[in-house]
Amino acid sequence: MLFKTPQRLAVLALSAALGCGPLAHAAPSAPAAPASSASPTLTGPGNTPTGPTAALLESVPLPTLDARSWLVMDLTSNQILAEQNADQQEAPASLTKLMTAYLTFKALKDGTIKLNQMVHESNEAWRTGGSRMFIDPRVPVSVNDLLLGMIVQSGNDAAMTLAQTVGGSVSAFVGMMNRQAQEWGLKGTHFMDPTGLPDPGHHTTAHDLSIIATHIIRDFPADYARYFKVKEFTYNHITQPNRVSLLFTDPSVDGMKTGYTKEAGYCMITSAQRNFPNGPRRLLTVVMGTPTERARGSESEKLLNWAFQNFDDIRVVTANKPVLDAHVWKGATNQVQLGSFETLAVSVPRGAGAKIKTTVQRPDPLVAPITRGQKIGTLQVTLDGKAIASYPLVALNTVPQAGFLKRVWDALRLAIQ
Repeated sequence: MLFKTPQRLAVLALSAALGCGPLAHAAPSAPAAPASSASPTLTGPGNTPTGPTAALLESVPLPTLDARSWLVMDLTSNQILAEQNADQQEAPASLTKLMTAYLTFKALKDGTIKLNQMVHESNEAWRTGGSRMFIDPRVPVSVNDLLLGMIVQSGNDAAMTLAQTVGGSVSAFVGMMNRQAQEWGLKGTHFMDPTGLPDPGHHTTAHDLSIIATHIIRDFPADYARYFKVKEFTYNHITQPNRVSLLFTDPSVDGMKTGYTKEAGYCMITSAQRNFPNGPRRLLTVVMGTPTERARGSESEKLLNWAFQNFDDIRVVTANKPVLDAHVWKGATNQVQLGSFETLAVSVPRGAGAKIKTTVQRPDPLVAPITRGQKIGTLQVTLDGKAIASYPLVALNTVPQAGFLKRVWDALRLAIQ
């Protein structure tokens, strides 16, 4: 064993304090946990459970729905709770207008268009068939009214006019739609127009639609709240109700969109938020290819109730509250708070939450400087000893580097550990 003299320790400590020398490797970080499909990281919309997580959720018997494909997702936990044929390509009909709405909201945020901007309907938009807002091409219409006409009334003329306003032309806008779909990894989706009128090349999946809908709710929450819960809209002296029937029958439902063509059948995407003792839960359902207009509403309601009643959301991290206070070496302060800037939850069958356990895996030692938001370790979630989720942890506060003497002292302490 190498004997370290006081002189050698002092040299090593000085070298480490200055940020160089062999002490940089004196205390290696804990090895990272190996990647495993049994421990999915719950990030982004539309996480598909695998391994023990899938087996856990599949222990709840599925509902029977009269639909070609469907999906229910818990937006609070990012978990798909159940699905049937969710990756099967379908004609989306007017559910297409969700992507049209998303790109319009994005253009408003970027400032390329304005909400009170007045535009004229083109002949191409005026001649578009299907459901209509009944724009008069001789009278300018605001972007705000076009959004209401498209989302509430499902007007194809409104969708076409918005596409031309945002993209400069319908063909350019369709290119924007497909590029956005590619950016999100929507492999089952290809758009041919902003309305959803039948076309052999126009298709998507229930899973892909859930991702589009989730991005609207998360990326533009104020716009979602402003437009999607409106029950009726009057334009050009014509009042039309929102076709999302559950807005009128279920107070927890606050959107989203319906669609119908002969090829697509009757389709509906619905989002609802209900309050529970441990906090609110938001679900999203996608139901495609039901035989009747009434069925798309009843099957969506059945799916919402099934998911709310059979699963619990267990919050494992509260936004901006520390999970752990970790010791920091060579810092102006001796601790950094580890946590998340958002509340993190995991969905489990009702009653299974008591079996949830969490552990933190992090590097040790932690050496300043550390910046707020820096990723430091992970939170591992297990149920009955089986990994069901993994979440990244970040520094909730900044820890600047300490002065010279403190760095020397901490380097010396590290050297003799």
